[in-house]
Amino acid sequence: MAWIVLVFSGLMETVWAGALAQSEGFRKPLPLMVFVVALALSMGGLGYALRSLPVGTAYAVWTGIGAVGTAIFGMIALGEPVAAGRIACLVLIVCGIVGLKVLH
Repeated sequence: MAWIVLVFSGLMETVWAGALAQSEGFRKPLPLMVFVVALALSMGGLGYALRSLPVGTAYAVWTGIGAVGTAIFGMIALGEPVAAGRIACLVLIVCGIVGLKVLH
């Protein structure tokens, strides 16, 4: 169960990061509300997962999911560049996440 909550929390990190970008410096109320709710869910889920997972592994997986998800969101929704080098780096992050899960 902790792993499922951790993955959900990592996805919520992507949501809050995207909402933060869309809030234009906390000036738009709807993205700001999404940011606050997603941030609370993300942190709460991480805290729950840390009850049974090692902090080093859980934090690395949480931030990795958030980083990869946010980068993909930026490329798809915000028009950030999609380049082979960026994709390769994201694949390496995913490989590290999978490695941490497998070696846990």
